[in-house]
Amino acid sequence: MKKSETNRFNKLYHRHLRLLKLQGKSQKTIDAYSRAVRRVRDHFDGCPDQLTPEQLEAYFGQLVETHSWSTVKIDRNGLQFFWRFVLKRDWDWIQIIKPPKIRTIPDILTPAEIEQVIVKTHKLRYRVFLLTTYSLGLRLEEALSLQVGDIDAGRKKVHVRRGKGHKDRLIPLPDLTLQGLRELWRRHRHPYFLFPNANGSFKTIQNATTHMDRGGAQNVRKIFVQ
Repeated sequence: MKKSETNRFNKLYHRHLRLLKLQGKSQKTIDAYSRAVRRVRDHFDGCPDQLTPEQLEAYFGQLVETHSWSTVKIDRNGLQFFWRFVLKRDWDWIQIIKPPKIRTIPDILTPAEIEQVIVKTHKLRYRVFLLTTYSLGLRLEEALSLQVGDIDAGRKKVHVRRGKGHKDRLIPLPDLTLQGLRELWRRHRHPYFLFPNANGSFKTIQNATTHMDRGGAQNVRKIFVQ
């Protein structure tokens, strides 16, 4: 791109990021929508504000051939936001891109099957993590983000903060889960996280500044769908 065009793109891109934050979008959504804008910029080697509907139709035609429908849908939403709120233009061609609706049936395990998998998980932190996630019905990020102060042992309640839709909720805490969380915490004694990042011994975990790695937790949960 020419320098003048690069400067124009940077100005529009930073406004895009600012508006996403002002509308309360999650960091995950901000990253995805901003990546969509960068992708179309790189494809045309130019600032996307001058693109025609025909060019964008051709662009998404190629994107469908090289990426999943999930990516196509996210990029469509990201560019729609860019057009409507940054460029302040109508999004007349949105109906061109209509990802198919796919309905899947989630894998449902019996309590006995869940218990079998937990028993076969040797590392304590993963065993307690699985127990907590499934006994409380939590999403991955909700379980990872649990802190010591979220556990009300007296009332046997767990305070889940900023779950789906950025909503808080209180859920019952089973006795077995409480016992598991207590046993794990007695090992690492982290002042905040129930599942601190474990890159060393339990002694060094006390100084962890983040919760358990998302990728590692996802690998553990894959056991349930094998």
